[in-house]
Amino acid sequence: MNCKALIFLVPHPNTPIVTFDSIAALWAKTDVTGQMLLLIALAGVAIFAIRHLQSLIWNLSEFSRFRRSSAYLQLRETNGAVMLMALPLTLAMTINVAFVSGAVFVPGLWNVVEYLFPFAMTAFLLVGVLALRTFADIFGRALANGHFDCTRNNNLTQLLAAFAFAMVGVGMAAPAAMSTVKLTIGLSMLGTIFFITAAVVIALILLVLGARAMLTNGLAVEAGPSLWMPIPLLTLIGIAMLRISHGLHSGFELHIEAPHRLLITAVFFSLQLLAGLLGLSVLRRVGYFRTYLNGPARSPGAYGLICPAVGLFVFGMFFLHVGLVQNGLIEKFSPVYFVALAALAVVQVLGIITMFRLDRRLLAQPARSPAEAERVA
Repeated sequence: MNCKALIFLVPHPNTPIVTFDSIAALWAKTDVTGQMLLLIALAGVAIFAIRHLQSLIWNLSEFSRFRRSSAYLQLRETNGAVMLMALPLTLAMTINVAFVSGAVFVPGLWNVVEYLFPFAMTAFLLVGVLALRTFADIFGRALANGHFDCTRNNNLTQLLAAFAFAMVGVGMAAPAAMSTVKLTIGLSMLGTIFFITAAVVIALILLVLGARAMLTNGLAVEAGPSLWMPIPLLTLIGIAMLRISHGLHSGFELHIEAPHRLLITAVFFSLQLLAGLLGLSVLRRVGYFRTYLNGPARSPGAYGLICPAVGLFVFGMFFLHVGLVQNGLIEKFSPVYFVALAALAVVQVLGIITMFRLDRRLLAQPARSPAEAERVA
């Protein structure tokens, strides 16, 4: 999250993203207040990168043990098999974390970035192949055997499959926005188009199925945070589209003007707000926050509240800067700009607070269902 703040607030005229060199240049000419803000942002990037790697190692170890159990075989025969898509999703996130951390903390890395892009695209392609194999196994089995239970699909958890493909797609799109080599840009765009198209098609199908089941049977309350999964999904798809437009501009001389970027960001941000408001209304009606965030019940699914906050903040920064500032609707560093920036910062802070709160509730002791919580109470 702090990385997007750095990208839009730290000047980097010679590179498409913030690098160690641009941060060092700003540090040398800013005052003490500016240096303190830079330290806070860099500390945030480092802390969350380390946290991600620690969680990755722990989860891979646990998943390795889980795959050898009978519960794994049972999971593959249920709607919950979609949770296996979390593996390629997380691996794609890890590549993004490594790339951003290297750019920010390794001096001079950008000087050799063109040599790194092929390796990054290969890594994303391998993760994409894993995602395709996992998806084909899960949903191919469901289509062949007809064991998918539509009545118990009364949530949007199945969108995790689309989320995984979108994460691969947006990572694959990075060279299109950053490279100066036409072949690299072209290959990046082609890979992005494949995985983002897959994400969109899968998301539309699963969104309709989930909405129909919820309208028929009501929301599965414990899976309530899945109502907000369209928010980060839209963030990834929107950023991928912006990166493709940049690649078309720099590599193929198809110039995408600022008003077009305003249209793209406004549409995606509007959809995110719509999903956010609708999800908030439903979650309040079913008492999700009272039960799983502030009450005695604990559920690992509550971590699903964090990613939408990240997604809304990240794409909000794109809407503010690429959409509004670049089109002259808001002047950068004006009072209105800081009001908009503060609103986005509130979303980010709420996400961080929720994460640490859930850490205390869920990692300190095992999760407890509402029924178990009532018996204890």
